[in-house]
Amino acid sequence: MHIKLPHSVAAYLDAENAHLPDAVAACFTVNAAVRDEGRTLEGRAAIRDWKAATSAKYKPTITPQSAEQLGERCTVHAVVSGNFPGSPIDLRFHFTLESGLISALEISA
Repeated sequence: MHIKLPHSVAAYLDAENAHLPDAVAACFTVNAAVRDEGRTLEGRAAIRDWKAATSAKYKPTITPQSAEQLGERCTVHAVVSGNFPGSPIDLRFHFTLESGLISALEISA
C-alpha cells in the first residue's frame, strides 16, 4: 500500500527503519521537540541520541498503515515491531511541520 506523506515524514520513517540516527535527526528543525514514553527531548542532538539508543536496544521497524494530514499536522498510524515486550504494537506518530522539516513529534498508543 502506498501512503502519500510529506517529504520530511517519509524521510523520517525511512531513516528510522534503516536505523540511521543522524538521518533521523536531520529531518527535524534545530529546536524540534519529541515526546515519547512520557519524556520530552529537545533539539537535534537529543533526538539523534534518543534514536541511537532506541535503535540499538529495540531495532524497531515502523510500517505505516494510514496517514491524515491537516495543514502543518500529519498523523501516521503505524505498526511498530522490534525487540521489545508486546511487539508488534499499534502507534500514532503526530508530526508538526515547519518549513519542510519536523518541528514536533508526539508518539502515542
